[in-house]
Amino acid sequence: MCLSIPGRVVEIKKNEKVVVDYGGEKREVNNINRDINLGDYVLVSQKIVIKKIDKKVALETLNYIKKNLKKND
Repeated sequence: MCLSIPGRVVEIKKNEKVVVDYGGEKREVNNINRDINLGDYVLVSQKIVIKKIDKKVALETLNYIKKNLKKND
C-alpha cells in the first residue's frame, strides 16, 4: 500500500508532464489527465498523477500531517 501526499501543480509542460510542489520539494511527474490546471492539488503514485483533489481536502490533509508529525518529534 502506498501513501500519497497532496501536492500543488506549479508548472504544466508540453510533453504531458507537470511539476508538483510538496511544500518546497518540487518533482516532475507524468500527467495523462487533461483536466489538471495550475494551482490544482493532485495525488501522485509512481510518478503519475492519479487523481485531482479538492483544495479544501488537500489543505486539511496537509495540516493534519504537519500537526501529527510535530507530535512525534
